Amino acid sequence: MEFILYLVLILFFTKVVGDLSVRIGQPAVLGKLIVGIVLGPAVLGWIEQGSFIHELSEIGVLLLMFIAGLETDLEQLKQNWKSAFAVAIGGIILPFVGGFGIASAFGFSQNYALFFGVIFCATSVSISVQVLKEMNKLNSREGTTILGAAVIDDVLVVILLAVMMSVIGTGNDISIGMLIGKKVAFFLVIFLVGWYVVPMVMKWMAPLRVTEAVITAALFICFAFAYFAEWLQMAGIIGAFAAGISVSQTNYKHIVEEKVEPIAFSIFVPVFFVSIGLNVSFEGIGDQWVFLILITIVACLTKLFGGWIGARVTGFNSRSSLIIGSGMISRGEVALIIGATGLQAGLLQQEYFTSVVIMVIITTLVTPPLLKLFFREQNPDDKKAYS
Repeated sequence: MEFILYLVLILFFTKVVGDLSVRIGQPAVLGKLIVGIVLGPAVLGWIEQGSFIHELSEIGVLLLMFIAGLETDLEQLKQNWKSAFAVAIGGIILPFVGGFGIASAFGFSQNYALFFGVIFCATSVSISVQVLKEMNKLNSREGTTILGAAVIDDVLVVILLAVMMSVIGTGNDISIGMLIGKKVAFFLVIFLVGWYVVPMVMKWMAPLRVTEAVITAALFICFAFAYFAEWLQMAGIIGAFAAGISVSQTNYKHIVEEKVEPIAFSIFVPVFFVSIGLNVSFEGIGDQWVFLILITIVACLTKLFGGWIGARVTGFNSRSSLIIGSGMISRGEVALIIGATGLQAGLLQQEYFTSVVIMVIITTLVTPPLLKLFFREQNPDDKKAYS
């Protein structure tokens, strides 16, 4: 019954500390992330990262991105696709160069340094989504650009990782053509199913004489899309986000939105935020503190300014570009997955894995206050986001 105690601690402390975070002018999500660090192995050791926590957190992040899809203005997303692409490119090139450069400076071999650059390229906007949602900015031009850029970033980073593992990995035989083909197939199938099949499924299941048929149909679509994405080597969160967009185009959008949020934010999403903090451990970094500080600074600045450049060249003013850049900083679970993959493939040294994990956590922690700061300092003349 230990997992029941874990739930008691998570649900109580995430709400209390989240409230305290809001009271001092920060997003509630920042407090929830800190709860994970304090209650986890890094400080008190009251909660351990096990299969139960991991699986609940997986559901949490899928529901979070599903809700983001539900609330996304599709027209706004279409209008900003050029900006999203530019932000994604800027958020890959600059971090890759920065990661490769700092790894080389610390004496990494070329192969290790190249893979380090790939880790720096990752982006996970699940934290940014929550902050944008708290601030009612999810459908702002900046918010939709961040979401679009994250989708593109995910596709490009997975392809880059596959290239790296194919060329310099140990024992990996990956067909790049097959991988790209899977990405194309994913978006083609998701578009067709989302446009034609999802409305029919919702319309068919809604009248069923069972409890909560509409929300069950929506969750069925969410998890089916996420599974399909993982099956084709895409991140499940991209599938969940696409499912949210698909359901949002039906007549059941508001019903689903009203009912799925209590399910998500009462239990699953808090567990997800805490699970991020549970990955922190200070064991074995005593001799790497300089390395850790430098890679964290480089990781934050390269994403910030990579996103800033991409947004700036596509018409955003300087303040809005900083908002977009800060929204791309968090590496989240995407970088953790890439790091673990590299460790198994012999592309990341075991002794540096802990430093990478802590760097990922810190980039996740700095994202909420930066977004809050730049949105708050946005001048009245800046609110249209155009220069």
